Amino acid sequence: MTRLTLDMPESAFATLHKDPLEFTREMRIAAAVKWYELEIVSQGRAAEIAGMTRAEFITALGQYKVSPFQYSAEEVLEDLANAD
Repeated sequence: MTRLTLDMPESAFATLHKDPLEFTREMRIAAAVKWYELEIVSQGRAAEIAGMTRAEFITALGQYKVSPFQYSAEEVLEDLANAD
């Protein structure tokens, strides 16, 4: 595993009421959720980035109000129409 070092202002931890370890974990999850939402990474890869199982990641998506499905409503309706 690659280790990254970030310089963060001390106030960031106080503002979010997190210690550095909690902050790091939440940052990984937030990045993974956003990259998944933007369709940059798959659900499985996002879970790996977040350091979670896929089931845990799906739960995290709900907490961030991001759909676990990478289909728009229009795509679903189009698929249903073409299924006949």
